[in-house]
Amino acid sequence: MQTSINKLEKIIADYTPQLKQLSEEDFTYKPLLHKWSGKEYLGHLIDSAQINIRRFVVGQYELKPYIVYDQEMWVAAANYQDYPLGDLIDLWALINKHIVILLKNMPEAVYENEVLTQDVHTLQWLAADYNKHLLHHLHQVLNLQPVAYP
Repeated sequence: MQTSINKLEKIIADYTPQLKQLSEEDFTYKPLLHKWSGKEYLGHLIDSAQINIRRFVVGQYELKPYIVYDQEMWVAAANYQDYPLGDLIDLWALINKHIVILLKNMPEAVYENEVLTQDVHTLQWLAADYNKHLLHHLHQVLNLQPVAYP
């Protein structure tokens, strides 16, 4: 788990300044009508953080909780396209700092507890996967070398 914590702290430290350098125009650009803008991708990452917070907490005390979400509905409900950009970036950074705290406080005895998403995964696996998901979408938003994500 410590590896995942360290990676998440590094992601927050490395990518927050890069996000703050993008213009509103860069963030709101939609390549196609049905594709997400950078703001919507960042909002999706905030939604993903919220869902994973629930997984990281509930997975400690419930036996195989079933926790999934409809990402399209969550992004639409929040209307991230019209969200104030500075607030959106700050929220992304703060919610990820909160995840770091949760992971640091997680007892080692529960790392192998399982959560049902589309499949069954341990809390430790979910923490590592969360970082991969973040990097995949952050690289899309920042127009960096693509990071594969299954």
